[in-house]
Amino acid sequence: MANGAFAQTSSQKPFEPQVGQAGKDVVWVPTPQAVVDKMLDLAQVTKDDIVYDLGSGDGRTVITAAKRGSRAFGIEYNPDMVTLSQNNAKAAGVEDRATFVQADLFETDFSKANVVTMFLLPSINIKLRPKILDMRPGTRIASNTFTMEDWQADETVTVTDGCSSSWCTALFWIVPAKVEGAWTTPNGTLALTQNFQILSGTLGNAAVQGRLRGNAITLTAGNQKWAGTVNGNSIAFTSPSAMTATRK
Repeated sequence: MANGAFAQTSSQKPFEPQVGQAGKDVVWVPTPQAVVDKMLDLAQVTKDDIVYDLGSGDGRTVITAAKRGSRAFGIEYNPDMVTLSQNNAKAAGVEDRATFVQADLFETDFSKANVVTMFLLPSINIKLRPKILDMRPGTRIASNTFTMEDWQADETVTVTDGCSSSWCTALFWIVPAKVEGAWTTPNGTLALTQNFQILSGTLGNAAVQGRLRGNAITLTAGNQKWAGTVNGNSIAFTSPSAMTATRK
């Protein structure tokens, strides 16, 4: 857990982070490595991803992502922790794929990420939530232990092998497309109400329940189930038969 803390150092003694040291927004507590691995597993991080870790601390999440081949960036407020992370990345042989920036995470543009990781307090998660929800649909978000309050996680896993601390839960979300409103379909008006990834509404006279997973949408209307893909102001349903919905 880190958005950094300024520590007193001297030329005689190298900087060593202390668990619980005060920071700008939170104290520093490192994420157990087993939880780091699980968070990146849930996000299915590969060499094709751009990963941003918000409050990157000693750099372990960024370094682990870089070892998987991704381009990984750490945003950290404490300059001593940034230097430590850079040294750790070099020691791990991933300095070409692991970049650390001394910055305030609330003032940093991380919109090019398709994976965001964090170990921050719920109050900070909520402050970041509007920015995260405006990211591209399908962006993957992983958190150690702390929630997004009423934005329920798509997956939650408690790590028992390799983690014995209080911080052993990995939570995972996928940024949903924005579909609330009225849509024109061959079967009548599709009216959707959206609560993050959970959908309700009507299709003609039938009640609708549904769910989003990024741009992927599934709906149940009466005894009919539909699956499709959201593309801006249109939804292309392909199952059980082709149907296009257009935003009114």
